[in-house]
Amino acid sequence: MPETTPGKPEWHDDDARLLDGPSVPASDIAADDADPAHPGPVAARTASPAAQDSPRRSARRSSEAGEAAGKTQGSPFLAWLREIGTVVVIAIVLSFLIKTFLFRAFFIPSESMVNTLDVDDRIFVNLLVPQPFALERGDIVVFKDAQGWLPPTQKTAPGPFKWVQDSLVFVGLLPDETNQHLVKRVIGLPGDRVSCCDSSARVSVNGTVLNESYINPAQVPAAKAFDVVVPAGKIWVMGDNRNNSADSREHQSVNGGFINISDVEGKATVIAWPITRWQILDNHSDVFRNVPAPSPENTASPTAPASK
Repeated sequence: MPETTPGKPEWHDDDARLLDGPSVPASDIAADDADPAHPGPVAARTASPAAQDSPRRSARRSSEAGEAAGKTQGSPFLAWLREIGTVVVIAIVLSFLIKTFLFRAFFIPSESMVNTLDVDDRIFVNLLVPQPFALERGDIVVFKDAQGWLPPTQKTAPGPFKWVQDSLVFVGLLPDETNQHLVKRVIGLPGDRVSCCDSSARVSVNGTVLNESYINPAQVPAAKAFDVVVPAGKIWVMGDNRNNSADSREHQSVNGGFINISDVEGKATVIAWPITRWQILDNHSDVFRNVPAPSPENTASPTAPASK
């Protein structure tokens, strides 16, 4: 048996021990807890609140804290609205960045590019062409009407929902109609000598006759003679629907019929609408595969010779 000292109670492992101060009978401590009106010994009062809490009281406090945190977070509906708003803002920012630096939408108003492009087709234009990626012969390009090829448009009074249209144009989901643009195919690059026509009314570039597979097969192109050298910083463009395209051939009295590369908005890459016409646009590089490089003197020439 364990030794005991007379006058002192026997201690067991589960007894509460105080670090200092006189020992207090367990009955006094229990009475203190049960009746707050009868204070007990000072040593019992110095016990920490956490030590006095029961497991049930701790669980209740944790539950109350969780409910308070849930109330501060707001209702699920408000949280859902915040998430939707964040997604919309991110989508608008991304769309604006894409429209500004990568792609823009345009629609086709005329028949000058039939059968490649139909009236009311919606196309996306790659803004990385001509910078930093260079133009190539056969590229379909959209360019600003800086030479006045198109008649001036009449301004219409804005409707009640014009702000909606302006917002969609701003983020790139609708084409910008405030500036006039044209779409044509690049036939001649700076330094190229472009001429027409041989006995079959075909165009030649640097002495090589082109078999242009993209021309509208419904009509035989009319033979309109020209012979030009494309100046530096400019391009020669023509429509695929040759007999219904007022292109470089028709505007040689203005800037020689050439388009400034600085006016090119970008290269048309895909038909996005209507759905039935989804397709990637081809520049038909095989048509120009055998075209030799322009002669050095033509490439360095700042102006083109007069048309013959």
